[in-house]
Amino acid sequence: MDGRRIRWGRLFGEGRAVIIAVDHGMFDGPIPGLEDLPATVARINPLVDAILLAPGMLRHCGEFFAGPRRPLAIVRLNWNSVYCFQWKYRAGRSVYAYGVEEALREGMDLALVSLTLHTGDEERDARNVEVFAGLTAEAHRLGIPVIGEYFPAGHLQMTADQLHDNVRIGTRIAAELGADAVKTFYTRDFASVTGTCPVPVLGLGAEKRPTALEALRLAEQEIAAGAGGVVFGRNALQVANPFSFQAALCEVVKQGLSAEEAVARYRLC
Repeated sequence: MDGRRIRWGRLFGEGRAVIIAVDHGMFDGPIPGLEDLPATVARINPLVDAILLAPGMLRHCGEFFAGPRRPLAIVRLNWNSVYCFQWKYRAGRSVYAYGVEEALREGMDLALVSLTLHTGDEERDARNVEVFAGLTAEAHRLGIPVIGEYFPAGHLQMTADQLHDNVRIGTRIAAELGADAVKTFYTRDFASVTGTCPVPVLGLGAEKRPTALEALRLAEQEIAAGAGGVVFGRNALQVANPFSFQAALCEVVKQGLSAEEAVARYRLC
């Protein structure tokens, strides 16, 4: 328990967390901005609290996590077909991808375990819960906090109301199953998602926004609706100046700077 508290204190030491996700290759392969992952990670602004990455890449980026004042390493422990957009998978089947002890040996600080429900197949949903609950319990046994990720199957085909209802229910289920925080989509009434979840809810960036201003506005809206932080990937990496954008993102999330003020201060396009 002490290990979990120490790690959790580091993540939320300033009240809200900024996490940069670079685990896209686990599902999409080498997307733009993440072709050379060690080089991408080396350029991440050390102001951020943590970096989410795939287990097999942690060993290749180990030098970045070696210093005393460095972001935490969050490792994704399961694989879910719902993220394979380029192959048009929609079933949302989750499987074990990496053991908790193995990830610890690689240098993991926190774990991320995803959960997809309402897939259209009760047996698949039950298996997804089994994977989520098993990895969460094992991580807790070893003193590792778990960020649950609730990701709806077929979210791009949902109406705003359908997405909201699915996320509100799924986020609470992930917390009930033991997650210490939950990463999920921003919805039309995100305050009712954060307000009915007993653990911090982290708003994700999702699809790439056309401008830095729009991306920062999303973060601003998520925080205003009660989010405990944000998890941004493409929106924080596929930009003209990732280092400056990430600094601006930290100020919006942690200091309450408006998106417009942050764009002006950091001269973002």
